[in-house]
Parts: sequence; structure tokens; C-alpha cells
Amino acid sequence: MNAALKTLLPALALTLAAAGAHAEEKVLNLYSARHYQTDEALYAGFTKKTGIRINRIEGKEEELLERLKNEGTNSPADILITVDAARLAAARELGLFAKVESKTLEARIPAHLRTDEWIAFSTRARVIVYAKDSLKAGDVQSYADLANPKLKGQVCSRSGSHPYNLSLLAAIIAHEGEAKAEQWARGMVANFARAPKGGDTDQIKAVAAGECGVAISNSYYVARLMRSTKPEDQKIVAKIGVVWPDQAGHGTHINVSGAGMLKNAPHKAAAVKFLEYLASDDAQRYFADGNNEWPAVASVKVDNPALAQLGKFKADTLPVGALAMYRAKAQMIYDRAGFR
Repeated sequence: MNAALKTLLPALALTLAAAGAHAEEKVLNLYSARHYQTDEALYAGFTKKTGIRINRIEGKEEELLERLKNEGTNSPADILITVDAARLAAARELGLFAKVESKTLEARIPAHLRTDEWIAFSTRARVIVYAKDSLKAGDVQSYADLANPKLKGQVCSRSGSHPYNLSLLAAIIAHEGEAKAEQWARGMVANFARAPKGGDTDQIKAVAAGECGVAISNSYYVARLMRSTKPEDQKIVAKIGVVWPDQAGHGTHINVSGAGMLKNAPHKAAAVKFLEYLASDDAQRYFADGNNEWPAVASVKVDNPALAQLGKFKADTLPVGALAMYRAKAQMIYDRAGFR
């Protein structure tokens, strides 16, 4: 090998390494447990803005977490995005997330909606839905009211093991303590109109059909029905009323959709860019207008007639990390109460 070639090879290697690093940032591998068609526009907007192509794998939360555990250090995933603090907490407990430092995220996302490892980018409220022909809004002004014996045989719910209900009980534990939380869970069970089953939309339909008088639902399921053009959905909306619980107390419980950078992410720079993009005005509007969620960034203006009709409310500002902290205790309380 001549001297000139020996001189060129190190420089060439550096050039190729730099090119590889540059190319590396043009790809983002996303594991998503959000199953909303409207998210397509969200991801397309990121690629248009940054030039970074997204490779997306979708699945149920449990499937994605198991996949990440099995892949270990060889995982190609950069970002995990999912719904509810309980699910994000499960990923954190498995040691899957890496800490993210970003001035943009600190400035845009309120402190109670982020941890040092994952960030909430949209919120949804846990509202009370009641039958207008059998109950009044004044009968169900708080979550505590749902455990009142006067509602015996009138409460419908999905499973207590579902993350949405786990997060609600975790918030009650954080605010009121374990004893009162268990008292509430047992009161709910005593008031069931039927055994827990189905999803939130099924609970709303059951209220409208007279199967029960009251239920809990995430707000975007209500908003989705409100925005529907189907006559059968409009009939449901006409029969139900919606209450923002605990307006005189801590405020209505919210759960979140959030994301975090994974510990073994091969494209860390792209991952941080993606998280920062989710906090941008454009992305925040996608969450609100596309899936009827509230932006985590309070200054973002949205144009969603259903959210506007539901009106403003006081939201509980309990840190999302606290919801994660009490997730396991919430499950134990539900199990003891027979809320399955």
C-alpha cells in the first residue's frame, strides 16, 4: 500500500462515519400502541418537517413491552408511544426508557405532565356520563358520588384492571389515601348494574339504552359520538348528560397519551427531535382536532366543535409520576374489592 493511499484511508473512514451518522438521523423506529387513523397525519407532518422517515410497528401495549424485553440491547426501537400513565409506568418499571434532556420539552410541557423519562403530549378527562331521564347532573358531581348507596344497581363500568380505571384509583389513593380509595372501590362494586365488561363506548351506550344510570368514560369517546353523523350515535348523545367530576375539589381526573425515548435507541438524535415535534403547535393540534384530546401545551388553540361544546373544566394537576407510583396498589385494591 503506497503512502498516499495510507493517508487517504483514515480521512475516507471519517467521511463515511460522518455520512453514516447523518444517514442514521434520517430514520426513526417507532413502536406505537396508539391505534388512531388520524395519527397518520401526525407522523407525515414530522417527516415533512425534518426529512426523517418513520418506520412504525403497531401493537397492543403488552405485546410491544414483551417485544422490547425480548429484543434487549439489539432492539431497533427508538420511541415507544402509548396511552395512559399506567402503561407508560410499566415501561419505566422494566427499565426501557432513557432520560431525555430538552429545553424545548421543559418549556412547552407543564411539569406535572412529564417525568424525567417520559412525557405526556395530550390529555383526556375521565368524565361521568349519566342518563338524563333517570338522573340529574347534581346526583353525580364527584367520583365519590358513584359509590353512594343511592345509586345501587345503576353503575356501569369497564374492568377495574384496565389502565384507565387503574389511573383513576391511583389518583384517589394519592389524594385521599388507601383506606378511602378501597372504600370507594367497594362502594362502586356494590352499585354495579352488571359485571364490568366492554370498553368506554359500551358504557355510554349502556347508559343511553337504560341498562344503567351512570358510567365513567374517557372524554374523547363522548366527543367522538358527538361528532358522528350517524343517526344512531346522535340518538345516544341526546339521551346522556356529561359531568366534569370533582370541580369543587381536586378537579377532574385526566389520563394521558405519552412517549419516551428507549434506552437502546439507535437513533437518539432523531428520537429527541420527534419528542420535541410532538410538543409543537402543529402536532398538538393533531391530537386535539384529530382524536378529540386536549393539548398538553396550554397555549395551543384548537378547532374542535365537540371539545368546545363540552366546555372548560378544572383538571386535576396531580403529577403523572404519582399516578404511576400507585398503579400496583390500585390493582390490589380493585382485586380485594371484587372490581374485576
